[in-house]
Amino acid sequence: MSNKKRLIKKESGLYFIFLIIFLAGLAGCQAKKAPTSPLAYPPTEKVDVVDNYFGTPVADPYRWMEDESDPRLRPWIDAQNRLTFSYLEKIPFREAIRRRLMELYYYDRFGLPQKAGRYHFYTYNEGLMNQPVIMRQDGLRGKSTVFIDVNKLSIDGTTRASLLSFSSDNSLVAVAISEAGSDWTQIRVWDVESQNPLSDCLKWIKFSGAGWLGRGFFYSGFDEPEPGKELSAQNAYQKIFYHRVGEPQEKDILIYEDREHPFRYHQVSVTEDEKYLILSVTEGTHGNELYYKEIKGLPEGQARGKGESGNGRRGEASATTVYKKGSGESKRAKTAPELYGFKPLITGFEANAEVIDVIDGRFLVLTDKGAPKWRVVLIDPADPSPEKWVNLIPEMEKETIQSVRLVGGKLFVVTLKDVASHIYQYNLQGHREKEIELPTYGTVSGFTGRRHDPYTFFSFTSFTYPATIYLYDIASGKAEPYFTPERKPQFNSEDYECRQVFYSSKDGTKIPMFIVHKKGLKKNGKNPTYLYGYGGFNISLTPSFNINQLILLENGGIYAVANLRGGGEYGEEWHRAGMLLNKQNVFDDFIAAAEYLIKEKYTSPDYLAIAGASNGGLLVGAAMTQRPDLFKVAFPSVGVMDMLRFHKFTVGWGWVVEYGSSDDPVHFKNLYAYSPLHNIKEGVSYPATLVMTADHDDRVVPAHSFKFIATLQEKHRGKNPVLIRIETRSGHGASSTMKAIDQMTDVWAFMFYQMGLKPKYR
Repeated sequence: MSNKKRLIKKESGLYFIFLIIFLAGLAGCQAKKAPTSPLAYPPTEKVDVVDNYFGTPVADPYRWMEDESDPRLRPWIDAQNRLTFSYLEKIPFREAIRRRLMELYYYDRFGLPQKAGRYHFYTYNEGLMNQPVIMRQDGLRGKSTVFIDVNKLSIDGTTRASLLSFSSDNSLVAVAISEAGSDWTQIRVWDVESQNPLSDCLKWIKFSGAGWLGRGFFYSGFDEPEPGKELSAQNAYQKIFYHRVGEPQEKDILIYEDREHPFRYHQVSVTEDEKYLILSVTEGTHGNELYYKEIKGLPEGQARGKGESGNGRRGEASATTVYKKGSGESKRAKTAPELYGFKPLITGFEANAEVIDVIDGRFLVLTDKGAPKWRVVLIDPADPSPEKWVNLIPEMEKETIQSVRLVGGKLFVVTLKDVASHIYQYNLQGHREKEIELPTYGTVSGFTGRRHDPYTFFSFTSFTYPATIYLYDIASGKAEPYFTPERKPQFNSEDYECRQVFYSSKDGTKIPMFIVHKKGLKKNGKNPTYLYGYGGFNISLTPSFNINQLILLENGGIYAVANLRGGGEYGEEWHRAGMLLNKQNVFDDFIAAAEYLIKEKYTSPDYLAIAGASNGGLLVGAAMTQRPDLFKVAFPSVGVMDMLRFHKFTVGWGWVVEYGSSDDPVHFKNLYAYSPLHNIKEGVSYPATLVMTADHDDRVVPAHSFKFIATLQEKHRGKNPVLIRIETRSGHGASSTMKAIDQMTDVWAFMFYQMGLKPKYR
C-alpha cells in the first residue's frame, strides 16, 4: 500500500509549514504562576423561580438560560468568553502548546474500509484537515481517489460526512451530513460510480441508519422542531419512513409510528438476505424490544401528509391507512408493532439485544438477557420464547462479549477481559476455531464485510499504539497492516509505559485503572496528573491512542483512566452497580481513584486534575462538589449538571432509564443529593475550573453548563478561577480538527498554569 496515490491537495502541507513558522515567531515563554486574586466575573441575572418537588422547594434562579432564544443569553455568553479567553491569552506558554499540538496532529489517519462491489471506501486525514475525506479505492491494492471532500461543504470546517450503507447492488450509498456539531443530520445519496451526489436530501434525522431495499431505504426521523427551539426542544414521536431515491422527502412512506409512547426510539434494519425487516424499540439508552416482519415487496402506502397526527404536529399516514385490517379487529387492543405488521421476537425492556444475521431461517442474536456478560443465541421466529433459544456462544465466565459480526461464513467475536480486547473466530455451529493474536493489550473494533467476503478489516489501538487498520484473510487466518502511512506520529512509544492497577473503592469493590507515563517516573507526589472517567450507560473506557495526551506525557505527567462502575467493562451487573439509585458508587469509585494516586505518591492534590465529558462531565461536577479539597483543577465538559430537569430537553428523556427522574419521589431524593448544580455550597473554595460546552450541543444542552458556572461563580469564595469556555458552531465534542487543537491547547495551558508548571519541548 506504500505506493498508493491520494488525491489530496498539496497546499494543505504548505499550510501546515506556514502555520508552524508563524507560531514559532511568537513571543517566548516565561514561567509564571496563576494569579492569586479572585476574578471579577460577569453578572448573571437571577429570576424568582421555585419548583416544589414532593414538598421540597428548589430554587432555579437561572431558569431563563434554558431558552436558547432569550435575548439576554448571547451578551452573557460573549461576556463569559471574553473573560475566559483574556485569562487564557495571558498564559505565557499557551502558544507553545498549540505549536506542539499542531506538530503532533500532523500524521496520517485512516478509517475502517467498507467493501462495496469492486471498491473499498475509507476515511483519510493527513493530519490537519478539519474533517477526514472519504476515499474510494479500486480493489484491494488499486488507486485511491477522493469520493467526498466534506471540507468543501463549509468555510469553517464544521460540516461532517459519514457513510451509512450501500444499496444491495452497490450502485448507491446513503451519506449522513451534520453541521456545526449538531446531532441533527441530513441523509444524502451519492452515485458510487460517477461519484456525484443525487438530489435527495432528507432532514430532521437523529440516530438513524439507512436500511436499503430496492431503490430506496428505511430511516428514522422526527417532526420539524418549532422555529428557534431546534437545539433544545424535546425530540418526541420518532417515526420510521421508506424513501424512494429521486423523490422528495414529502413523498416518503410511513412505515412505523407509536402515538401512545412519544418518548421511544425506533430503529429499523434489513437483514442481509433482504427477507426480514428488523424493528428495535427502546425507551432510552438501555434495554430494547425486537420485532420482525417478512419482506414481501417494496413498501406501499400513503406518503407524509400535512394534517394532524396524534402528537398535534405534522401528520403522516396512520397504521390503518398503510396496512389494511380485517373487520372486527380492535386498534386499541393491538400494540404499535402489531398494527404495522411486526411480530415480537424479544419483548420487555429489561435487557439488550441485537439481530446480527439470519442462519437457516433462525435469527442470530447477541443479547444480555439471562447473561449479564452477553451471549449469542439462535431464535426460531416460529417460537421465539426464551426457553426455546439455542445457546450458540454461551456467556463467558471471565470475559464480556462486546460485538459479534458474521463475515465470510465465520463469526468474529470481540470480548473484554479486564478491559483488554480479545478476538475469537467461530464457525456457524458455535465452535471456537482460533484466537486472533494482537500486538499488545488494547482495543479492537470493526470486522466490516458481508457473509461471503473472503476477508475483513479490523482496527487495533492502545494508549501508545496509534490506531492501525488490519486486513484479515479468512482462509489463511493471517492479519497484516493494510495501510502504510507516509507520516507517523512524532513520538517514540518505547519512551512510555502503561500499567493496570486495581484499587479499592469506598465499599471495597476492586476498580481497575490504567496509568500511563514516561519510563523512569519518580513517585514523589509532584507529577501533574490528568484523571479521566465516565462511568455510565454501559460504555467501556478501553485503551486507545489519543494524540492530545502526549502534551502531558512528554512533560513528565500521568494520564490515568479509571474504569468505574456504570460502564460496560464487566457486563450488565457492573453497569447496574452504577446506575439509578446506585449512581453514588460511580462518584465514590472516582474519588477513590484520586485517593489511590495520592496515596501511592504518583501525585498530590496540588497536581491533580480531573476530566470527563457528557456523563463524565456530571462525574467531574459531582466529584468536585463532594470533595473540593482533593483536586487542583477540574474540567467538566458538556456535562449533565441539572439532574432535576435533564429529561426536559432534546433526547434527555432517553436517560431516565439510566438516572431516574425527578418526577418520581424516590429518584428525586437520589438525584437531588448529587446533582452538581444543586450541591454547590456558599463560601466553599472549589478547584480551578474550566467548564466547557458548545452553542450547538443539542444532546446535553449548554444550559446545564451555563447554570452550573453561574452558580459556581456566585458561591465560590476561593482564589482559584472558575471559568467557562463556550465553543461556537460546535456540538457534543469538537466539530473540527482545528477546534479540537484550540480546545486542548486551552486545557493543557490552564492545567499547567494552575499547577505552577511550565511545559518544555524539544
